[in-house]
Amino acid sequence: MTTHTSHLLQNELFNRSQFRADITLSNSAIPAYKKAISSARERLNQWFREERDIESLIGAHTWFMDEILTVAWEHLDWSNGCDIALLAVGGYGREELHPASDIDILLLLADNHYESHKDNIERFLTLLWDIGLKVGSSVRSVDECAIQAKDDLTIMTNLLEARLLSGPETLPEQLQERISPLHMWPSKTYLQAKFDEQRERHRKFDDSEYNLEPNIKSSPGGIRDIHMLGWVTRRHFGTHDLKELVDIGFLSPNEHQQMQRCKAFLWKVRWGLHTIAGRCEDRLLFDHQRTLATLFGYHDHNDSLAVEQFMQSYFRTVLIVGQLKDLLLQHFDDAILNADQPQTITSINERFQIRNQYIETTSENVFDEHPPAMLEMFVLMTRNSDILGPTAETIRRLREHRHLVDSDFRKDPRCAKLFIKLLQAPYALTANLRRMARYGILGRYLPEFGRIIGQMQFDLFHTYTVDAHTLLLVKHLRSFNYQENQQRYPVASQLIKEIKNPELLYIAAIYHDIGKGRGGDHSQLGAVDAELFCRRHGLKANDTRLVIWLVREHLTLSTTAQKQDLSDPQVIQDFARKMGSVNYLNFLYLLTVADINATNSELWNGWRSSLLQQLYRRTRRMLEGDMSSLTDIKERVEGVKERAIKRLAGQSLDHQAISQLWSTLGVEYFTRHGSREIAWHTENILKHGSSKPLVIVQETDIDQQELGGSRVFIYTPDQPNLFAAAVAALDQLHLSIQDAKIITSSDNYSMDTFTVLEDDGRAIGQNPKRIQQIKRHLQLILENTEDFPDLISRRTPRQLRHFARRPEVLISNIPGIRRTLLEIKATDRPGLLAKIGRTFMSLNLQVHNAKIATFGEKVEDRFYITDDRQQPINDPEFAKTICESLKETLQRATQADHISSR
Repeated sequence: MTTHTSHLLQNELFNRSQFRADITLSNSAIPAYKKAISSARERLNQWFREERDIESLIGAHTWFMDEILTVAWEHLDWSNGCDIALLAVGGYGREELHPASDIDILLLLADNHYESHKDNIERFLTLLWDIGLKVGSSVRSVDECAIQAKDDLTIMTNLLEARLLSGPETLPEQLQERISPLHMWPSKTYLQAKFDEQRERHRKFDDSEYNLEPNIKSSPGGIRDIHMLGWVTRRHFGTHDLKELVDIGFLSPNEHQQMQRCKAFLWKVRWGLHTIAGRCEDRLLFDHQRTLATLFGYHDHNDSLAVEQFMQSYFRTVLIVGQLKDLLLQHFDDAILNADQPQTITSINERFQIRNQYIETTSENVFDEHPPAMLEMFVLMTRNSDILGPTAETIRRLREHRHLVDSDFRKDPRCAKLFIKLLQAPYALTANLRRMARYGILGRYLPEFGRIIGQMQFDLFHTYTVDAHTLLLVKHLRSFNYQENQQRYPVASQLIKEIKNPELLYIAAIYHDIGKGRGGDHSQLGAVDAELFCRRHGLKANDTRLVIWLVREHLTLSTTAQKQDLSDPQVIQDFARKMGSVNYLNFLYLLTVADINATNSELWNGWRSSLLQQLYRRTRRMLEGDMSSLTDIKERVEGVKERAIKRLAGQSLDHQAISQLWSTLGVEYFTRHGSREIAWHTENILKHGSSKPLVIVQETDIDQQELGGSRVFIYTPDQPNLFAAAVAALDQLHLSIQDAKIITSSDNYSMDTFTVLEDDGRAIGQNPKRIQQIKRHLQLILENTEDFPDLISRRTPRQLRHFARRPEVLISNIPGIRRTLLEIKATDRPGLLAKIGRTFMSLNLQVHNAKIATFGEKVEDRFYITDDRQQPINDPEFAKTICESLKETLQRATQADHISSR
């Protein structure tokens, strides 16, 4: 603690002598304690706002709490009975007390005779609770502590940090002797247990530092990782000060300074979190991210929000912690876990050798004398699956020499050749790209990649930072080769075996989002960077064109599949023209599937999978010369009818009844539905035999190239508010509508097909009870559409409440289509589609088709509509009224529960 801090403590934070006098003269000590605590907290937070040194603040807070507890302790007479001492343990014990941290204490007794101290213990603990302290207490003898620590790693670690506050010094000394490595948890066993504990903790956070709402304490690279290093240091070396690792060569002075800066940043954020939340909160929730960004002086810019800049600082900090943690853990592994192992050294070449499955340089001058070796090392690790990683000393040398990765290094043909060779890796490409990023090599070799490290996007669609997403994308591309993924990715698993030069796919993956955060179209910006990369690395002209095209068009397949009507041959023809060849289509399909999975694990479901498969297969057939989809409309209709008749064979249906039903249906019905779907509709309609609305639910068969959702088909006399009632009913059933086809027969019956998913993204499945519930509820609503109940208000998820984009509504008439295209972009809310449907009803609009797409917190929906006379919207004033009415509906839905930034 600095002299300046001591001065602050003595003169401004707390006067122990005066406080003792005050409580001695008072009838009740509780108000004095509360006043002192309140005053100290207010002063500490004032210093925080004034940006005082965070380590001084933490030290001051710990010192103050020591004073309060010792005054309370020493006010009681502990002289009767066995010796007893007051110890701080856990975070409080290591003098790391944040505003809302638990105050963990141990009342340590010399033996098991508690009775003589029972009343004082109760008085002491009651006082602490009465004055508002959040205390975690335990009362144990030295023997009990030793017994429990032997069997419990958490208790052992807690006691390792025990610090005497008041009482005989001999008690904590006895405790430390009893729990020393001579008696339990030798450093080797302790380190292995901590390794396992960390692995399990990181697994809870997907082994990634880069989650949308990280836990500043427990996520990878967080404060707990720094604690772990301190615990192991304390157990093995007998000190909790990481600075002493500098003396033994485990850390360099610069690395120690880096660790201290990272710890200070994380402490500062944690202090801010506790202050804002008013409780012990370690999750960097959306609720707090923007507030912290403002608190720490970040400002919105054209290319990035203040919150994104703040979170990038956080992510870059935890990345450095991860680097240094890897370095130290590798040192600990060598010095503790494998200290007794025989040394086996295998030469690779004059620059590298393998020592006990870890690669290392043959001398400390390798990177100085031959800088390309910094890339060569990673290439070698992808050629030998037995290599577990670099040694600690090699990691340090790599970090110390990474400044050599400069413009001359990047222009060196040897480096270009090595990097391409790395991308052709037979093993562990993703692991080594991650190592390169972690050790600071990848961001220097590709400066454009360096700019996106830690860059987050403040939305619910992108769950990782841009760099983490990019490397995860490469991992997904590689995973298509795994046999266990053939069922989940049937088309991708086949295509990955067919394409040549998969390294081109990995280059496109690295560059597809690299233009984000610069303003403008990131696809176009990334394509420019990709072209420069390809030229610098000597790729052939055809390969360069493919990579550039993939980066520029990486969103095309997914947006077409999710927003366009795939039953329209013109859509397929236009898309096929953009693809140009089957090879380009194959590459784009692979990149798209991996991109979706790497963006958000919840995005990939049967619906999206089948949409992409449907677009891929229809486009490929067209590119391979199958033009059957472009045949005359009349021929197509006759063909689909013939196939439907064959499917209906054996159903004991009257052919005249089939013909009569089909005669009421226009050409559009037969071009927008497949033969299987038409047969399904026809069979159920003719067998219905009831005046009630027909509602049937069919699970989609992905293996037969149908859509990967569940279809809900409604057949009922047409009514103006039918669409609004149906979508409201489906919303009440917690079904998410993905697609809607609305057909009206010439005898005025509505034949509506909704493709739906459950709230969790799954299809309904073979669930008779759920299907029966859906049928009954829809029939009830559809029989009373004039007065169907008000929309059930569902609670908006916490994360979603932080977003409120300005809604956009666009109306356009497309030549050749006697319908108006209505496009809506807005913030998602539960029941939003039902609210849109009710607005349609109030405007007497008829919906004929709907394409529903949700991307995180954003919805991008498309509707084909007409007026109540089945005509396109040609009146400009009416079009304006539609837009304004919908905007008002969307604005109300969004702002009702939006949490604005403070």
